[in-house]
Amino acid sequence: MAGTESTQPFAMSHPGPAIILVRPQLGENIGKAVRAMYNFGLTDLRLVAPRDGWPNPDAVPAAAGADMVLENAKVFDDLKGAVADLHHVYATTARRRDMVKPVVTPRHCADLMRDYTLQDQKIGMLFGPEKAGLRNDEVALADAIVSVPLNPSFASINLAQAVILMAYEWFQAMDDTPDTYQPPVDVMPATKADLIDLYEHLEYELVEAGFLRYPQRRALMVRNLRNMLERARFTRQEVSTLRGAIKALVTGGGPKWQAERDAKRAAAQKTQKT
Repeated sequence: MAGTESTQPFAMSHPGPAIILVRPQLGENIGKAVRAMYNFGLTDLRLVAPRDGWPNPDAVPAAAGADMVLENAKVFDDLKGAVADLHHVYATTARRRDMVKPVVTPRHCADLMRDYTLQDQKIGMLFGPEKAGLRNDEVALADAIVSVPLNPSFASINLAQAVILMAYEWFQAMDDTPDTYQPPVDVMPATKADLIDLYEHLEYELVEAGFLRYPQRRALMVRNLRNMLERARFTRQEVSTLRGAIKALVTGGGPKWQAERDAKRAAAQKTQKT
């Protein structure tokens, strides 16, 4: 989905978890994971023994502009160095492990990480290489295993998918956006003069079309129409568009007919005012 706006302020007020890619293989996959990270405000990328070395030019186009994350990536020879400064680490894996270790869902993991972050404790998430995932001795360094509820007969997801799923849950745990809201729009609302002109334009054409042909009912119908339109809270641009639509509906004869009808309506309004 499009919608990037580089002038907007950075999203997160607290540092997010480190994303630790253990023995990643393809630069393109690293770039896709980086893009997923930056979508959700994560910037701490740690690479453990990347197969093709680092930096990797194949990561740049796949990162789609998240250059800051790429440029600040840290490279480690082993996992011990990558997690040394962290207080809590979570290992993502789809395979069952023969070890006594808590298993949590991504959502619960995000809640745990949020609470630790608010206590100024550093956290990280481990992601294994594309082909085989994390080794058991790497999982052993984690506080818990993160297991995504998926189709049990097809539970494997690729590296970027795993990163974006966890990053999304992290972002949601820290975000206070309501479930439903009206996004702010920088537009000018219509003035009452704009609205009155619209109402009079519409009412004139409805009289001409015969819709308001009964004088005894006209006042009530006009009032209902005005209340209905008033609730829409039109902008000036919307009023202009609606008036253009009204003209188009009644002036199939082109500009000359339009000019004649405008003159006729202006004369009728002048008569009403006098």
